[in-house]
Amino acid sequence: MRAATPPPVAPTGDHHGLAVVLFAVVVLVTLAITFWAGRRGGAAEDFYAGGRDFTPLQNGFALSGDYLSAASFLGVAGLIALYGYDGVLYSIGFLVAWLVVLMLVAELVRNAGRYTLADVLALRLRRRKVRAAAGGASVVVTLFYLVAQMVGAGSLVALLLGTNSAQARTWSIVAVGGLMIVYVTIGGMRATTWIQIVKAFLLVAGSVVLTVLLAVRFHGDVGELMRQAAQHSGAGQRYLEPGLKYGKSFTSRLDFFSLGLALVLGTAGLPHILSRFYTVPTARAARRSTMWAIGLVGGFYLMAIALGLGATALIGSAEVRQANSAGNTAVPLLALVLGGGNGSTGGVVLFALISAIAFATILAVVAGLTLASSAAFAHDIWAGAWRGRPRGGRAAREGRGLRRRRAAVPASRRAGSEPDARAAGEAGPGPEPGADSAPAVAERDEVLVARIAAVGIGAVAIVLSLFAQQLNVAFLVGLAFAVAASANLPVLLYSLFWRRFTARGAVWSVYGGLVPAVVLVTFSPVVSGTKVALFPGMDFHWFPLENPGIVSIPLGFLAGWIGTLTSPEPADPDRYAELEVRSLTGAGAV
Repeated sequence: MRAATPPPVAPTGDHHGLAVVLFAVVVLVTLAITFWAGRRGGAAEDFYAGGRDFTPLQNGFALSGDYLSAASFLGVAGLIALYGYDGVLYSIGFLVAWLVVLMLVAELVRNAGRYTLADVLALRLRRRKVRAAAGGASVVVTLFYLVAQMVGAGSLVALLLGTNSAQARTWSIVAVGGLMIVYVTIGGMRATTWIQIVKAFLLVAGSVVLTVLLAVRFHGDVGELMRQAAQHSGAGQRYLEPGLKYGKSFTSRLDFFSLGLALVLGTAGLPHILSRFYTVPTARAARRSTMWAIGLVGGFYLMAIALGLGATALIGSAEVRQANSAGNTAVPLLALVLGGGNGSTGGVVLFALISAIAFATILAVVAGLTLASSAAFAHDIWAGAWRGRPRGGRAAREGRGLRRRRAAVPASRRAGSEPDARAAGEAGPGPEPGADSAPAVAERDEVLVARIAAVGIGAVAIVLSLFAQQLNVAFLVGLAFAVAASANLPVLLYSLFWRRFTARGAVWSVYGGLVPAVVLVTFSPVVSGTKVALFPGMDFHWFPLENPGIVSIPLGFLAGWIGTLTSPEPADPDRYAELEVRSLTGAGAV
């Protein structure tokens, strides 16, 4: 079976109108959801957690929607189209990471926290500096992730408009940034969740359609698909073997190991994934949500592998690279071919439909990321660390007395509802159990700061994205995973499972992973020294790897261990016992 002649890289003529109309429909539908959800409540619990009334199935779709980003739909398929076997390794890493989330994170985080990662830490480490460190790390991680999504948006809309000009990509990035600010500031978590649900359904459905058409094109012969992909890859049989991207030298192999480590461990430290567990009412619902997400994500990545191979077989690696040097437009171009080719009504309709779904994917994910980062700033840094009033003296003694009285209450009573527990005097003072400070601001003020922070973070993400337009979005997400695994995962695991862990250990763990990760990325080939770097005309890199995970992740764990051993204050056994009981049983959980 012979592959079709590679088509032009984008639809032309009047067909642009159809694609633009579908894009407009996506934007209007998502805006309608945002305004509908934004009218249903303005309290902090509504803005941060969507009222905690989503079902496991709904949250499972939302989790997969948050996770299946532009890196998955555009980046992974593009890497497979360009590098074959080595590109497939990305999808494996993204999927395996969910096992860590299911076994170690989902239920415990839901029970122990309230809105953010810092809430989990503050339950036993009541220090403002811990909140500030965790909140700052969350903002940095989400910024890395946001840049990846917006780069994908720029590539997609430029392709839709039939141009690869820098000006078209720039305005696309600005438009997406403006929309994500509207989603977050108006709709909060409730709107973001429903947008994720709709987007996840459309993404899976669109992938199924393309996969079925591809199977029909090759008569269900997977072997023929792989042979045609190898033939049109420009690399021959090496396309189907390890090493096309990461096997050229010892450094590239080490870089792949670093990437894999970051992908597998990073998901459990992503702020926008952790915040999803607070949108369901119980820890059991959080676990079931994760199982739904694993099924949806696993099925999607199987289809992404097929679509990447199909893009190489029917278009060719050289043509995919010509349309976008990082391969980010491989899937829309494949849709154009499967629908009948450029100039055909079917081809342009399918191209426009898949492009609109990819655009919806980007809009939904950037909304979730912006919400997570604005929550980290407003709830952890502004309200928790900066405006919080440190508890000490009499208040500290009262807190310890309340914990002793709580321990004497039968478990059946402790497991009751939150209002009942507070009425019986079992819960700690204030609306946030485990905080190191009494609330210094009203909820509405905190939500207002979160909305303002969304605007500022969106503006920063837009500026950074303008410098990263030539990088593959899956690769950029790999950097975000590395920072999350270096800064967030060590402190989370230590806090949940290490009895001796202290506040100094927490601060050292966060900064001991975050700072090396950011520094190593700054002085890596990603930023300078190569033609596709952020600054291609400069060369100040000295770190040879593109992904810092192999160095920064162990440093995060090591810094937390050293900080704990050298801490002048020992860990409070009562606070750890409180965290352990609450995380495992849900007693006292909000």
